[in-house]
Amino acid sequence: MLLHLSDLSPEPLHQQVSRQLREKILAGDLQEGDSLPSIRSFARDHRVSVITVQRAYEDLNREGLLVGRQGKGVFVASLDGKGKQMIALDRLREALAPILREARQSGLTEKDIKRLIDEIVRAEEVGS
Repeated sequence: MLLHLSDLSPEPLHQQVSRQLREKILAGDLQEGDSLPSIRSFARDHRVSVITVQRAYEDLNREGLLVGRQGKGVFVASLDGKGKQMIALDRLREALAPILREARQSGLTEKDIKRLIDEIVRAEEVGS
C-alpha cells in the first residue's frame, strides 16, 4: 500500500497518513479485517518515522477505523455503511465548522452560505 506523503505539505505527516488511510477505508479500498503493515514496516516503506505512523494508527483507532490485536497486528475495523457515513459526516462537520464561523463573521448570511454550498455540490456532481 503506497500513500503519497510530502514534506512540503503544510499538513503534518501523521495527519497525511491518517487522512489517506481514512479515505481508503471509507471508500472501501481497505475492507473490514484487512491487515495493515506493522508500524516499523510502514515507516520504512514510506520513509517516515515510527512515531509518525504510530500517531496515525492511534488516531484511526480512536475514530474506530482500526483495531489492534495484541501480537497479531493492526486491522481495519468492522464498520457498516451507516458507521462509515457517521465518521465521514463527523469529519466534514469538523472541517466546515471553522469555515462557516469565519463566513458568518465576514457578514455572509445563512442563505448566502447555503446557496454557495448548493452551487459547489452541483458543480461536483457535474464534474464527477
